[in-house]
Amino acid sequence: MIITQYMREEHRHCDDVFADAEKAVIDGDFQKAEERFIAFADDTLKHFKKEEETLFPTFEEVTGNTEGPTRVMRFEHEQVRGLIGKMAGAIEKKDKDAYLSLAESMMILLQQHNMKEEQMLYAMCDRMIPQDIKEQTLEKMKAL
Repeated sequence: MIITQYMREEHRHCDDVFADAEKAVIDGDFQKAEERFIAFADDTLKHFKKEEETLFPTFEEVTGNTEGPTRVMRFEHEQVRGLIGKMAGAIEKKDKDAYLSLAESMMILLQQHNMKEEQMLYAMCDRMIPQDIKEQTLEKMKAL
């Protein structure tokens, strides 16, 4: 469960920062919104990097499966990246309505994405990756 626990904690952290940014937009504090949104984007993209450069390749190597869950997760990462770009534009323009509309889409996408990762992919990683390789993978992710 070490992969699941570590990655779930990162999801929760990103969720909290995302909520802080949204609250700042609702309050009309676009300076704080920008700071919190940049932190959310940076943390989320760093999380994706850990998955795409370390966890997913390890899973694929151990299972021999490159067309399954990791392919879906990479596709969803691209969707999130696209929304991050649009949301950044809305903050730059101080467009509260556009930001909140995009934030709703982001929240739904991330909730579904995180649930799939936590309940399926991470659990598969914890079951299928040998303990020593899991520990090495976790250390590599922490070092990024």
